This record gives sequence, C-alpha cells and structure tokens, in this order.
Amino acid sequence: MTDDKYYYYLQDLGLLIKRYALEAAKELREKKEVDDNFHQGVLAAYYRVITLMQQQAEGFDINLSAIGLDDIDPDRDLG
Repeated sequence: MTDDKYYYYLQDLGLLIKRYALEAAKELREKKEVDDNFHQGVLAAYYRVITLMQQQAEGFDINLSAIGLDDIDPDRDLG
C-alpha cells in the first residue's frame, strides 16, 4: 500500500506541474507585452522543474509515462 501512495503522488504531481507549465507558456504567448519578466520567470521555473523531474526519473529508471511527463519536451513546449 505504501508504494502505491508514492506512485499516485508522483503521477499526480507530474501531471499537475505539466498542466501548469503549459498554461504558463500559453499565457506568456498571449501577453501583449513582450518584456514580461514575471511570466518569463514563472515559465523558466517550470522549465527547470520539469527537466529536473525528467532527469531524475531517468536516473532512477522510472518511465516518464508513469509520472505523466512523457509527452512534454521542455525545449519545444516551454521554450
């Protein structure tokens, strides 16, 4: 039971972070002000968190689909 708890936690966390990151990227694209440091900083933080989660999952031999991060490419989707 304990392992399931961690699995579902990581799965939810990955999906939520991905959703918030994609929303932040969309919001920044739709902003009329090109020089929006706050939103650029938010997006940069999500970029770093997602790349870190993906790297760590790889290091621990965890399939990215198990944590909901298999279909996001930070360079493509958040860049």
